[in-house]
Parts: sequence; C-alpha cells; structure tokens
Amino acid sequence: MLLEMASGGFGERTALGDGRTGLTYSALFDRAARAATLFEKEAVQRVGFIDVNSEALPIALYGSAWAGLPFAPLNYRLDQEHLEVLAHELAPALVICEPSVIDRLHAGEGLRLVSRHDFLSGLDDHEPADHDWSMDPEEIAVLLFTSGTSGPPKAAVLRHRHLVSYVLASVEFMGAGEDEATLVSVPPYHVAGMAAILSATYAGRRIVQLPGFDAGEWVELVREQGVTHAMVVPTMLARIVERLEADRGALGTLRALSYGGGRMPLSVIERAVRLLPQVDFVNAYGLTETSSTIALLGPDDHREALAADDEAGRRRLASVGRPLPAVDLEIRDETGEALPPGSYGEIHVRGEQVSGEYLGRPAAVDAEGWFATRDSGMLDEEGFLFLEGRIDDVIIRGGENLSPGEIEDCLVAHGEVVDAAAVGLADTQWGEVVAAIVVRVPGSAVSGEELQRWVRERLRSAKVPARVEFRDELPYNETGKLLRRVLKAELAAGAT
Repeated sequence: MLLEMASGGFGERTALGDGRTGLTYSALFDRAARAATLFEKEAVQRVGFIDVNSEALPIALYGSAWAGLPFAPLNYRLDQEHLEVLAHELAPALVICEPSVIDRLHAGEGLRLVSRHDFLSGLDDHEPADHDWSMDPEEIAVLLFTSGTSGPPKAAVLRHRHLVSYVLASVEFMGAGEDEATLVSVPPYHVAGMAAILSATYAGRRIVQLPGFDAGEWVELVREQGVTHAMVVPTMLARIVERLEADRGALGTLRALSYGGGRMPLSVIERAVRLLPQVDFVNAYGLTETSSTIALLGPDDHREALAADDEAGRRRLASVGRPLPAVDLEIRDETGEALPPGSYGEIHVRGEQVSGEYLGRPAAVDAEGWFATRDSGMLDEEGFLFLEGRIDDVIIRGGENLSPGEIEDCLVAHGEVVDAAAVGLADTQWGEVVAAIVVRVPGSAVSGEELQRWVRERLRSAKVPARVEFRDELPYNETGKLLRRVLKAELAAGAT
C-alpha cells in the first residue's frame, strides 16, 4: 500500500540509486509486482534475504508483502553453522543470496537459493501481479532475528500494522523535496534498515545504498550523490567524525543525520555537532521489537543541550530524548511498579507499533499491551529518557546499581582514551566491582592508575574501576552494539 501510494503520488521520482539513471518509484512498483508473481509461483511460505544493501532489497521487501509472505533478512556475516540454522528455520522459503553465500549454504529441505543477479534478471520473465494484495494488518510483514548479544537469536515478528503505524506516526506523505536523498548504510537485517526504506518510500526520498560500511566510502558517497539524510549507529559516527577531522572536508548537502542502535559517547556527539553545524542531529532510540524508534532527541534538543550553561541542561545531550506521541513509556521497578522521575528501572513501552512478539514463542507483552524492553533507564522531570544499558549490564556493587555508560563516558572524556567499556566482575566483598577495558589513543602510555584517578575526581569512589585493562579495540557486533558479555567472560577467565 505504501509503495502504491508513492507510485501514484510521485511515480517519476527516483526511488533508488543515481538521480539520473536510478529506478523510479513507478519502476520499483512494477518490479515488486513481478517479484510477487515469482514468489507466488514458488509456493513458499517465506522469503529470505542474505545479502548486502542493493536494488534487490526493496524489490524483495515489497514483493513479499504483495504476495502475502513474511520477509526475513538474515545476517550474512554469520558463520556457516549459524547461518544454516537460521535459514532452515525459514523453510519452506525462497532465499535471495549474495553469490558467495550460495556456496556456503545447502539447498533442499524446503530451501530454494537464488543469487541476487538471477533474481533481478529473472523478474522480466514474470507478469506483474494483480493489485489484489491482502489488507489484513495482522499478517506478518517482516521477521528480524535479534542480535543475540545475551542469548540465541530469536525471530522478532513485525506485522503490517506495526510497521505502518510507525511510518504514519513519524513520516509525512510526500514530505521530501525532489532533491532529497537518504543514505542507507546499516545492514538489511537491522530494523533501521527496514525503517529507512519504508520511511523514504512514504516521504518520496531517493534511496542511496552503501553495501558495506566504510567511513571513507560513506563520506565520498554523501559528496558524490548529494545525500541530504542518513542514519548511522554510534560506532559508524565515531569513524565518520575521525575521517572528517583528518581530511578537513565538508558535507555540504547533508541536512539531517540520525543515530541510534547503541549508546552514543558524549564526546563523539559533541565533536560531530561542532564539526557539522548545518546538520540537524537526531538520536533515535528503539528496538527491533518496537518497529524502530520510540523516543527522539531532536535537532533543537541537541543545540540547546550543547549551549546550556547548567549541568542538567548539558547532560540532556546524553539522553535519547522524549517518547514519541503515539507511544506510552514507563520506568518500573523489579515488582512492576511505576517509578517517579529521576529513578532508574526497566523501560516498559506500549503502542500500535510495539510488537513484542517472537516466532514460535509466547507473546512478550502483557494483557494491557506493555512490553518490557530489558533496557534500564530513567525519565527526568522534563520527560527526557536516559539509558543506563541492558538490565543484565548494570553493575551491582554492594547492592548499589552503577551505570556502565556513565563510567564509560567519563573514561572517554580523557584526552588519551579512544573507547572504553565498563563491566561488572564477581567480588567476594562487594558482589561485583567495576572493571574497565580501554582503547588508548595511538602512541599514548596513559596508565590504569591515572585513569582510576581521573574517574575518582569526577565520579564517586564506588564507580572507580578496580581493574583496568588495555586493548587495541573493543568487540562490537555488526549493528554497533558493544559485546559486554564477551569482555566479561574474557576478564573472568583472566584473558587480557
């Protein structure tokens, strides 16, 4: 329906690729119609996608919806064993693959594998499907496997009503100018990748795709394609800032840059805002299970926080903003009771865009529609939401909850620290103590003792790391989430 509206409202606008030779919205509508016919003839129950960003992605996404089939993009970076397991969970399915993936997977047992090239080149062999797609909002639109940072991946179920509700609540139809282009560099299996395609379609914005993220390529693509809008995860923004500081170049066409998917170090966003003063920055907080964004720190919020002369106002730059109008959000304690402003607890959320459902598992929403996010956070007096981290990441020292993010921000503020992680390690006296894993600026010899003094002078003594380790880099997954579980296990085992 969203693509039909785009095709009818601004069909000759470029949907994908270069502004002169790219695919128009009318052409995208036609390709999706032919893909729907192909999928229907295959007599499968799902359409899988194991590939990088390409023209095939939106065609397959919309073609699947047209054919009434769930669309399931998988993480192409997984090793063969895990990829095989997830792919066979989709069976019977047609799976569109990057060529090298076909060599790694075994077809059969309900799996039909087709390369991206064969999928695209074969579309003209099929007639466009009739305009009689189902309008049932309860049908499954997308299956997204969670990143598995705290357990095996689960397939989050996003139904049509969840995704459409998110788009209608956050995007104005045909709200983009004809010169606007959005750069999609997050992978297809990230909920932000799906949200970017749907939002751009409804707004009428041209989509420019980057198959795999590289800071240099990202910067050059923005310049070459006149990109006006983009979304990145925090690790991406940190590398983009480093690149821009190194080449002293500008991004003259860029107007809006949203970021999310993990905690943003305060020092990184401060550098980015000062480096790109013409850009409207947006911090978007959401989860796969909530169809993307549920809270926003908008452009004016960024500027006001950066210019604030009081600590409370400035600190809001480290928040994720206020909940969207269509979303209810509460902070609750261990018993499920709502907490007052200023109290940390588990974030609960409900709204039309909230799914909280996993394939083959009991629903994770309660009778009133509330979903427990497993994120710890706090709402201040003005309704700004501050994230503390995953519930399992909170460090409990002597019965006191310590935020790893606050300790990390303090460490990164040191001029000789590039990145930092704080985790809790078992301790017989305190239950847990803080351990810090630090990436130093190249050439730096800053010691653990100096960093401990740095934290002690700025935070309470309970938050001072009892142990400081140094690494060349920290482990992140492909969507920019810090793998604290890996670090914690390595430290507990005595690894350095």
